[in-house]
Amino acid sequence: MSAAPAEMTRAEDEAAATGGAPRSGIRFDGVTVAYGSNVVLDSLDLTVEPGEVMALLGPSGSGKTTALRAVAGFVRPAAGRVLLGDRDVTELPPHRRGIGMVVQSYALFPHMRVDENVAFGLRAQKVPRSAIPARVAEALEMTGMAAYARRYPRELSGGQQQRVAIARALAIRPRVLLLDEPLSALDARLRSDMLAELARLHRELPDVSILYVTHDQVEALTLADRIAVMDQARLRDCGTPQELYRRPRTEFTASFVGQANLLPVTVHDDGVEFAGKALRTPTGDAAPGADATLCIRPHLVGLGDGPNALHGTVAEIQWRGATHRLYVDVDGHRLKADLRELKQPPAIGDTVALHFAAEDAVLLGSGVGSHD
Repeated sequence: MSAAPAEMTRAEDEAAATGGAPRSGIRFDGVTVAYGSNVVLDSLDLTVEPGEVMALLGPSGSGKTTALRAVAGFVRPAAGRVLLGDRDVTELPPHRRGIGMVVQSYALFPHMRVDENVAFGLRAQKVPRSAIPARVAEALEMTGMAAYARRYPRELSGGQQQRVAIARALAIRPRVLLLDEPLSALDARLRSDMLAELARLHRELPDVSILYVTHDQVEALTLADRIAVMDQARLRDCGTPQELYRRPRTEFTASFVGQANLLPVTVHDDGVEFAGKALRTPTGDAAPGADATLCIRPHLVGLGDGPNALHGTVAEIQWRGATHRLYVDVDGHRLKADLRELKQPPAIGDTVALHFAAEDAVLLGSGVGSHD
């Protein structure tokens, strides 16, 4: 689905007069959305830079889709402003915002051929009829669907239909592209292929700002320049995928952006204590005696004795092709370890040692300094 302006906005008029193009980018300025007393988006402050892919990542009900719909104009904020580039669009209807949008259900017109579906937004935008075929061909070529222009949606696979939906959104040449869980209806292989296609499109469209809503951490880590982590209607964290994965700031971020072992610890001068065992870890400016949480990613945990060794009982083993996932009970806490495929994995009930390097652990919690 695409929302296209019926007439030029004031910003576009000014851009035409100066020979420039309207700026892209999205800014949420204290945006709150509520239905009666139920606040579904609470005071969101967030900026998507021109040309940036920002993923809104969070569980169902976290507010991420509401934020996207506020940008599209489908919901009206109870407070705050939405800006596209330098324009305050809070009061503008969807068709005046010049936004391309793709949803998970494709929303193609079944009675129209592929080229007719792609042309729909251009006709709504009142693009001159003579210019439409070239714009349609350009969008279909960009999404690898040029050979399917004369087919109907029912003659396409799910991945091909989603490409057509993306082509329709791109045909209007939007400065902002909204993607609302666009891959959730696809199987794992198609999802992987489409992620690669979206990454390629981003490289080919460096001026288009993309807001990508997903609950899938792999999609966010793969595609986004930055990730905004949402929970319970609020923004909880924001940073690059590498920052949020390697140095999460909160337990929620650590558990939602990738998987994590989260161990309750007490801070000491040169490390922490877990289950009565001293572990050497960075402590930053955490106060000795403070309670905190130690975050260790499963792929950074090794099998066998080594630095920071913890002993426990194997509770479960999962073979995952190239890796084994071990679940080990250590003093009432279940630790996960992702190991290269083991020729002779331990058996359930065996006692094993797990270890990790001090620099691979991240300390979270009260009394712990920010990682900014």
